Amino acid sequence: MSVLLAILLSALAMTVIVGVRYLLSSGGFALATRIRQPGLYVGLDRQIGREIFWSLASAAIYGVPAGIVAWGWQNRGWTRIYTDVHAWPLWYLPVSVLLYLIAHDSWFYWTHRWMHVPRWFRLAHAVHHASRPPTAWAAMSFHPIEALTGAVVIPALVFLIPIHLAALAVVLTIMTVMGVTNHMGWEMFPRFMVRGPLGSWLITASHHQRHHQRYGCNYGLYFRFWDRLCGTDDGLGSFTPDRTESAGSPPPSRVAPSLRN
Repeated sequence: MSVLLAILLSALAMTVIVGVRYLLSSGGFALATRIRQPGLYVGLDRQIGREIFWSLASAAIYGVPAGIVAWGWQNRGWTRIYTDVHAWPLWYLPVSVLLYLIAHDSWFYWTHRWMHVPRWFRLAHAVHHASRPPTAWAAMSFHPIEALTGAVVIPALVFLIPIHLAALAVVLTIMTVMGVTNHMGWEMFPRFMVRGPLGSWLITASHHQRHHQRYGCNYGLYFRFWDRLCGTDDGLGSFTPDRTESAGSPPPSRVAPSLRN
């Protein structure tokens, strides 16, 4: 088998894996929503269809770099992924997970904030905000430009930060779960966590819901650190439908002044 064909097959396999992971995770939380919040998604069938379409397109974009890196790791020894649990101290396992989450969160915050510059919002990010309200199916509902900014993060990090294969699986699981639950339109985590000291630094659906309501705030993915540091943290949102909003570009007042273009 030629190298090119092997890489193409690896990319295809990763595309299928990402797509199936999306369908299972979003489908599972959509089912949980139907059980816990019956009627929440009533009337949103067309919107959910769009979310699934864009998400599966994003799965292909995520799958290509992941497939190339997976092939390189297995066949050329690329990346700093390791499988011998004793190659690094055991205490490094949770540290590596935290390092990946911090790095990913930082990348996400700044690229997400950049996506709210009016020009880029209209070109790309409006696809994601067209979900009114977002549902569990909206986690990967991105324009290809936005999907590309997200697809390169983990493949880049595995070249920079050593991580055990199992720890990488934990990172990907957290990424998937938080991406879905932050969009499903209700809060699954207990109030004491969301409203308590832990929730003041961690992002859940209540925090991200405020972003979908007001646009120019709450840009983070896992942690509220960058939002707090940069003055873009606007607290927790409610899950009451806001019918004063309309799809399209956010008003200029809702875009961070330092990033307007």
